[in-house]
Amino acid sequence: MFSTSLLPRRRLSTRVVSFLMLSLLIGLTVIGATLYLSWQLEGGAAAINAAGSLRKQTYQLGLSMQEYATDRNPALKQRILDERNAFAATLDLLQHGDPARPLYLPNDDEVRDVFARIRQQYDSQIARWADDVLQGRRLPAWTDLRSDSDRFVADVDRLVGLVERYNERRTLFLRLSQLVLIAMAVAGCVAQIYLMFLLVFRPLETLQEGMQRMAQRDLAVRLPVETSDEFGALAAGFNRMADRLSESYATLEARVEEKTATLNGQNRELSLLYGTAAFLNETHAAQELCRGFIERMREWFGADAASVRVLDPAQQNAHLMVADHLPDVLLAAPQCRQINDCLCGAVVQSNSAVIHDFRKGIPGSAARECEQQGFAQVTAFPIRARQEQTGYFNLYFQQPHEFTARELQLLDTLGHHLGNALENQRLAASERELAVTQERNLLAQGLHDSIAQGLSFLNLQVQMLEDCLERDNLAEAREIVPLLHAGVQESYEDVRDLLLNFRSRLGEGDLNAALEATAAKFRRQTGMKVSFTSSGHGVPLPPDEQIQILFILQEALSNVRKHAVSADQVTVTFVEGPDLLLAIHDNGPGFDAALMASRAERHVGLRIMQERAARVGATLTIESANGVTVRLLLPEAQRHKPSRNEHA
Repeated sequence: MFSTSLLPRRRLSTRVVSFLMLSLLIGLTVIGATLYLSWQLEGGAAAINAAGSLRKQTYQLGLSMQEYATDRNPALKQRILDERNAFAATLDLLQHGDPARPLYLPNDDEVRDVFARIRQQYDSQIARWADDVLQGRRLPAWTDLRSDSDRFVADVDRLVGLVERYNERRTLFLRLSQLVLIAMAVAGCVAQIYLMFLLVFRPLETLQEGMQRMAQRDLAVRLPVETSDEFGALAAGFNRMADRLSESYATLEARVEEKTATLNGQNRELSLLYGTAAFLNETHAAQELCRGFIERMREWFGADAASVRVLDPAQQNAHLMVADHLPDVLLAAPQCRQINDCLCGAVVQSNSAVIHDFRKGIPGSAARECEQQGFAQVTAFPIRARQEQTGYFNLYFQQPHEFTARELQLLDTLGHHLGNALENQRLAASERELAVTQERNLLAQGLHDSIAQGLSFLNLQVQMLEDCLERDNLAEAREIVPLLHAGVQESYEDVRDLLLNFRSRLGEGDLNAALEATAAKFRRQTGMKVSFTSSGHGVPLPPDEQIQILFILQEALSNVRKHAVSADQVTVTFVEGPDLLLAIHDNGPGFDAALMASRAERHVGLRIMQERAARVGATLTIESANGVTVRLLLPEAQRHKPSRNEHA
C-alpha cells in the first residue's frame, strides 16, 4: 500500500475515453473501407451495364445503316445520327465516369488498355461508317461490317469480363472487411468488459467491502491504493477518513463533554439574556428596572457588589440610580459622581467595557476607596440607548473575575437592553406629558373661548344691573335679569359640554356605538328629530383617534343647539369604509359664507373642530345649503399612516 501522491495522476475518465475513442476510430476506419468497397462495386456494376449496352448499340447501328442504304428515308438518317450520338455518349461516360450514380471503370491497366482499343476501333471503324452513310458515300460490304462489328463486340465482352473479375476481387475484400468488423466488435466488447471490470467494478467491490467493514465498526480497515486515478484517490480518502474516525472515537467522550459544557454555558447565557430582556420589557419604575437588572448581573457573575449610574446631559456627573451590596462609603463618595475623578469614568471616554485589576497596580489614589473596601477588581460597562451612552453599571469583585469575549459581548448587549428600556420609559413619560398638555390646552382653550366670554358678558350685565339699582331704574333692571339668566344657562351648558367631552372614553371598535349614543342623547336633551345612519365595516381606528371624531360630533351638535335656533331636525351619517366619512346636517337657516369668513376668529367651536380633524389627518368642511352640513373626511391613505397624533 502506497500513497497516490507518489504516482503520476491519470484520470480514469481519460483512460476510458481514450480506449473508447481508439475503438471508435478503428471501427470507423473499417466501416469507411467497407463503404468505399461498396461504392466501387456499385460503380463497376454500372460500368458493366453501360459496357454491355455497347454490344446492342453496335448491332443496332449496323442494322440501321443497312436499312438506310436500301431506303434513303430521312427518318432513318436521323435515327442513325441519334444512335451514333448515344454510342459516343456511352463511351464518354465509361471513359470519364459519373461519381453521382456512381459509374466508372476500375483503375486497372489492363481494363484501361482494352477500353482504349475499343475507343480506337469506334473512332476508326464504327464512327467512320456512320459518317460515310450519312454523307451519302458507299456502305462497306455486309460481311466486312459484320466482321468489324464482331471484333468490336468481342473487345467489349473482354472489357465486361475484366470489370466483372475486378468486382469479384472487391466483393471478396468487402466480405473480409465485414468479417474483420465483426471480429473487432466482439474483441472490443470483450476488451471493454475487461476494462470496466479492471478499472471500475473491482475497485468498487474493494471499496464496498471496506465500507461494510467500516459499518461493522472495524476501524482498522484500510484499502490498498493500487492506481493513481479517481479510485486511487477515493481509496486514499477512505483511509484518511478511517484514520480520522479512529482518532475521533478515541477522543469522542472528551469532546462530547466539552461540547456539552459549551452548550450548557450558551444556554445559560441565552437564559440570562432572554430573562433579562423579558424583565426589562415589563412595566416597572426606572429604579425597579435597574434594581432587578443589577441583581441579576451580580448573581450571575458572582460579583460582591453592583451599581447602576446614569449620566447627566453634559456627561460630567454620574448619578447613582441603584446599588446592591455596595458599601455606604462608596455610596456617598463624591469622587464616584465625578466622571473625571472616578476610575469608572473611563468607560464614558472609551464607550466600551473598562476592567480595573488592583493587583496590577493603579497609578494615583483613584482606586484607594475601592481597595480599602476589600475589592480587588472593579468593572464598568456602558449603558446605551440609540447608539448614545446614557450611563454605566459596575460589578465589584473581591476575587478578580476573568471575563471571556462571550461574556463581554453579553454584558454589552444587556447594557443596550437596559438603556433602551430606560429610554422607552422616558419617551413614554414624555408622551404622556405631551398628551396631558394637549388636553389641558384644549380644555384651557375651550374655557377661555366659551366660558370666559360668557362670564365676561355676565360681568358686564351685573355692572349694568348695579348701575340700574343705584339709579332705582327697576324697569331696566328687569330687562337685564333675563339676560343674566340666559347667560348663566348658556355658561352652564358650555361647562356641561366640556365635561362631557373630556370624560368620554372609547375602546377600539366602539366608535359607531358611541356616535349613535351621542346622537340619541342630543335628541333627548333638545327634543329635535335626530336620525343616525351608519354603514361599512372598515378597519377600526385607534382609541385616541376615535375620541377625536367623537369630540367633533359633540362640538357640531353643540353648535346646532347654540346657533341653529330654528332647526328642528338633524341628520348624522357615518360611513366606515376604505374612506371614513362623518356628516352632520341640520335644517336651520344656514349662514352667510362671507360673514362667516370675516368672523372666523370668533367662532371658537369651528376652530376647535378643525384642530381635532388635523390631529387625526382628516379634512373638515362646512357648507351652507338648505341648512348647514359639517363633513369630516378621513381618506384611506391617511388611515394607515402611523403616529399621526405624535406629529399633530
